[in-house]
Amino acid sequence: MSVMKIAFVVLTLAGLAAACTALAKPGEHPKGGPYALEKSEAEWRKQLSDLEFRILRESGTERAFTGEFHDHHADGTYVCGGCGQALFSSKTKFDSGTGWPSFFQPLKSEAIERLRDHSYGMTRTEVRCSHCGGHLGHVFRDGPAPTGLRYCINSASLDFKDRAPQTRTAPAKVQTAAKDAASAAD
Repeated sequence: MSVMKIAFVVLTLAGLAAACTALAKPGEHPKGGPYALEKSEAEWRKQLSDLEFRILRESGTERAFTGEFHDHHADGTYVCGGCGQALFSSKTKFDSGTGWPSFFQPLKSEAIERLRDHSYGMTRTEVRCSHCGGHLGHVFRDGPAPTGLRYCINSASLDFKDRAPQTRTAPAKVQTAAKDAASAAD
């Protein structure tokens, strides 16, 4: 057998092996173990909208510039739309011009699971919620400093927890004691 044929066979087998290892569907743990949150397809369909189900449970993608969070600028935390696990801080969100919410790093590395994705004739890195296995989007190496990464995430796979400023009011006992002290000083 010629060197070219051997190289072709080796590369073909390597490609098939890589593709087979990346075929875990959302909700199927790529390492074979269960996710912390397991639900039946019927339970997910009851909880999620049709779009959310297609993206989170079937690895779909929303059309660019149509998602709720692509042009969202509030201060807070983006959480998984399937289970509520905290994923990204608004402080790491940036405008990538792609039409999807983009972040340069997750809140915690452990919150995101990364898998090879060979769909649509290309190799990418899929990102999933590590708690429920929900498909979030993909990560690319064309992001800004400090990481150089762009987590390109579907809005429909996210929810948002606003970090609204909270005004602190002293308890009534403290207010009364302060008033009494001020009166006594007069």
